[in-house]
Amino acid sequence: MPTQPTKLGFIEQVSLLALMISMVALSIDVMLPALYDIGRDLNAGDANERQYVVAVLFLGMAIGQLAYGPVSDSTGRKPAIYFGFGLFLAGTLLSIFATNYDTMLIGRFLQGLGVAGPRIVSLALIRDQYEGREMARFVSLVMTVFILVPILAPALGQAILFVGDWRMIFVVLFILGFGVLVWFGIRQEETLVPAKRAKLSARRIVSAVKEVFLTRAAFGFTMVGGFIFSAFLGYLTMSQQIFQDQYGVGDLFAVYFGVLAIALGLASFVNARLVMRFGMRKLTHYALIALTVISFGFWFYTYIQNGHPPLWTLVSFFMVTFFCIGILFGNFNAMAMEPLGHIAGVAAAVIGSLTTFVSMALGTVIAQLYDGTVSPLIGSFAVLGALSLAAMIWTIKTAPSGSEG
Repeated sequence: MPTQPTKLGFIEQVSLLALMISMVALSIDVMLPALYDIGRDLNAGDANERQYVVAVLFLGMAIGQLAYGPVSDSTGRKPAIYFGFGLFLAGTLLSIFATNYDTMLIGRFLQGLGVAGPRIVSLALIRDQYEGREMARFVSLVMTVFILVPILAPALGQAILFVGDWRMIFVVLFILGFGVLVWFGIRQEETLVPAKRAKLSARRIVSAVKEVFLTRAAFGFTMVGGFIFSAFLGYLTMSQQIFQDQYGVGDLFAVYFGVLAIALGLASFVNARLVMRFGMRKLTHYALIALTVISFGFWFYTYIQNGHPPLWTLVSFFMVTFFCIGILFGNFNAMAMEPLGHIAGVAAAVIGSLTTFVSMALGTVIAQLYDGTVSPLIGSFAVLGALSLAAMIWTIKTAPSGSEG
């Protein structure tokens, strides 16, 4: 009989799960420098229609997440992730050979539908092994590794464009996705033993969904995460237009994007160090207050500058704001999942899907408001920051005091 692989070490597991979750960010960020070329070659409409290459992936991911969690509770974590990677690779192949914009969008939808598997089931896999502040620490460390992707991905995409066309970006995505799948299959053990698996049934899924909605901490923190990610998704989808079209940075777009991503990674690292001492709620409360106040102040400054503030001030604003968001990302997921460990797979699916639907809907609206100025984007950070702060205060007041680890 073949020998069993040695148990995955802590550092290797953090790295593996970070790469799996980061397939979403990689699928988005690596092609941001190529959006103009894709739109031109495939006859997309106006400049704002390029954004759908990003938005439709989130649509597929939002729908896919609803299925993967319940399936993983029934079959185990690994089969669900295998299936998701299979869909992702199929969508990548379709995008490689797309000859029109509609085919490209279908391929991107399949990529999103597939990448939802590793993205959401990985959270359930983490919840199988950790809880409370330990889970928040693990998620924050995953995010620290994860953030290397948005730092490097646009530069990778730009480098590929120097030697080939945008289709080569999808070829690289296919190779990387296949490599991570093989690594996961060989090294990661199944974390949901057969004795703890639940039979897949519509009644159980409906019951679990109802529990997520009726558990105030879970629902409240999910909505807060959705509001915050809406503004960030708006930034992602219009970042190429802001930096290259509005500010004319050209090939330096990848540098600016990567520098800003460092703020997210630094915040995730800091959060992993502080969350065990101060707790998730205190850190997220202060981060939300800072984000909201700074965003309203810079929104007013942007208005004075007719929607076109100096580039250095805009980058400075994004650095501070993204640091706050980096504190919020891992903690909101952990707080939403904390009371739902007994239904981790379904909970991860519903929470992930709700967050993505909210952020996709609001983020797409924000991005479509782009009018050649950054005013709609800065305003979205301010308004959604205030809305998130109000929702968090409501959640903390109505949720049981002992629900935070």
